Amino acid sequence: MSSHPRPRTAVIGLGAMGLPMARRLAGQLPLSVYDIAVDRRAALADEGARDAGSPAEAARDADVVVLAVRDQAQVEGALFGTDGAAGALRPGAVVVLTSTVGLDAARSTAERLAERGVLTVDAPVSGGPVRAGNGDLLIVVGAEEAALNAARPVLELLASTLTVVGPRPGDGQAMKAVNQLLAGVHIAAAAEAIALARALGLDPATVVDSLKHGAAGSFMFADRGPRMVQAYGDDGEVEVRSRLDIFVKDMGIVTGIAKDAHVPVPLAAAAEQLYLLGERAGLGARDDSSLVTVLSPKSSETSAETATETTTVGEGR
Repeated sequence: MSSHPRPRTAVIGLGAMGLPMARRLAGQLPLSVYDIAVDRRAALADEGARDAGSPAEAARDADVVVLAVRDQAQVEGALFGTDGAAGALRPGAVVVLTSTVGLDAARSTAERLAERGVLTVDAPVSGGPVRAGNGDLLIVVGAEEAALNAARPVLELLASTLTVVGPRPGDGQAMKAVNQLLAGVHIAAAAEAIALARALGLDPATVVDSLKHGAAGSFMFADRGPRMVQAYGDDGEVEVRSRLDIFVKDMGIVTGIAKDAHVPVPLAAAAEQLYLLGERAGLGARDDSSLVTVLSPKSSETSAETATETTTVGEGR
């Protein structure tokens, strides 16, 4: 493995997280990029990266390959599919897996790469696109020391908080599952709170601005709350920063891991069902803040007065 302080790096996957991460690395490291979207590659080429025509081309001669794809199916394709990166990597190179794929998937991927002499750093990320572009991510790592040391120059450019949680691929995924349990439940709770506030005739924007500063506040309430308010605007358009179907995937990973560990997670399970309802309603590609419209549709004119009338009728039966 090269000990060059500026490792030759490739980023494969230029989506919501991969694009700002690549932008963060461009100009600071020798960088190659690949994505199926040609315009995203071209945008990075304008910023100093090399535009590669396939994962294999991006990974050729790379010391570190950062995978920033959506799920395990895309990991498989990027690494082991036609023109996959694994076939182009030399022994001693490192693959940094930033995607949330679960423990078993991370470990099986690492085992397949190890057969080729390639190291794996399990490094799922959290923080969102803006923080990714600023190098302000939380990155939790499972990796052996040699792999971590080789990837550290890249990870330190991306993370403000870099936590090593264990020596094996899969250890980072375990910590990320705990993170996603909290994040997914907090978003669902924020959606419920805003839906209730709206039913009671309260202004959702006032609710968010007020409560985000108190004991009931959370990062997700403060971050998603304003976008949930936007979902009730005239056009209902909300910038997609985190797709709803990502949490369908992630909460499925959480509940699956919990089941294997024989740990009950009733709140996570309830949140998972809410994300599935959102996906079934056609919101999978929308921002996850659109979840609020499942609980309180935009067309609903429910008010505190209406809610009171409904309760009175119900009690009289």
